[in-house]
Amino acid sequence: MKTQDLLGHWVHSHEEDSGAEMIFRPVSFSFPRSRGRDSFELQADALIEHGPGPGDAATETRGTWSLSADGTLSFFRGPGKKASRVLKIASVEPDRLVVRND
Repeated sequence: MKTQDLLGHWVHSHEEDSGAEMIFRPVSFSFPRSRGRDSFELQADALIEHGPGPGDAATETRGTWSLSADGTLSFFRGPGKKASRVLKIASVEPDRLVVRND
């Protein structure tokens, strides 16, 4: 898996989740209506996390990200070396990112 395979805006498609996996789709995917969806943008040098906030207003948090050789995707917010979120990637295709729920 290469970092360029992950670049883009990924949106949680919770309707497709199973007990073992979370599914993310590109922002251009035709999602069913939902009250709010978590998403993240992976840019070459930045991370932008999106989600519903108070009153369903959109929130945005910026940070950085890294991908390890074993397929672990780590998100970092602010200074420090501790990841704010860690995702174990099972597979990535242009239209589907699958993350294991370990």
